Amino acid sequence: MDFFEKLYDEHENVNVRFIGFATDHARYDFGIVFTNMFFGKPLVVCMQTGRSTLLDPQDIQDTEYLQNVFRISCKHQAADLVEFFSEALPAIQYDIQYE
Repeated sequence: MDFFEKLYDEHENVNVRFIGFATDHARYDFGIVFTNMFFGKPLVVCMQTGRSTLLDPQDIQDTEYLQNVFRISCKHQAADLVEFFSEALPAIQYDIQYE
């Protein structure tokens, strides 16, 4: 490991929420990892595809971003995720670390 510069190596006990639900358009299975890392943004993992992202309140409202990250073709499905994540993820307050 002499050729790697370690940036961080943290251990943390975290809360994880696993939730599956269905809409008129699709079925979803997500794991939501609540951590103090990543400016407090929850790590959201789609259990069906393995795709993951960090989400903050602005990301949740961006349907195009959700369509892209979770590879959703239908705007109705993205709108369903906006509604779900708005309720499932807490509003976060974080300080800007880098300017």
